[in-house]
Amino acid sequence: MNVKLNDTVLVITGKYAGKQGKVIATSPKSGKVTVEGVNIHKKAQKARRANEVSQIVDREAPLDVSNVMVVCSACEKAIRVKHNLVDGKKVRVCPKCGATLDKAYAGKGAKAVAKEEPKKRVRKRAKKTEDVETPAETPADGTAE
Repeated sequence: MNVKLNDTVLVITGKYAGKQGKVIATSPKSGKVTVEGVNIHKKAQKARRANEVSQIVDREAPLDVSNVMVVCSACEKAIRVKHNLVDGKKVRVCPKCGATLDKAYAGKGAKAVAKEEPKKRVRKRAKKTEDVETPAETPADGTAE
């Protein structure tokens, strides 16, 4: 499945054909995506507590992934996703303009990707107390006798 969360997609078939929206949920096993503002169904919602009211709610229902196409953020066209290797990773690329669709590799032409290394975990230890001289033993001017 070439569609990922937060991608902008164009619906190509059905009642909502021609509409664009952001993907808010994916389910790769069933091959479905939920798009914001597309495929709206009414659902009866029952009151669960005494102070709540039963109501009819509008919800986005899932669409089949074959009914949507990814929209390239650079050229704003619906595309078929192409894959390329960048820094040893397989990334999604627009075949029309060559822009990278994956946000982590979308930097400067997807050539120089800055990798953030995880911070080194440092174990904090209690400081050892050294033998501290009492003020009575040390003169006030700080010189030792």
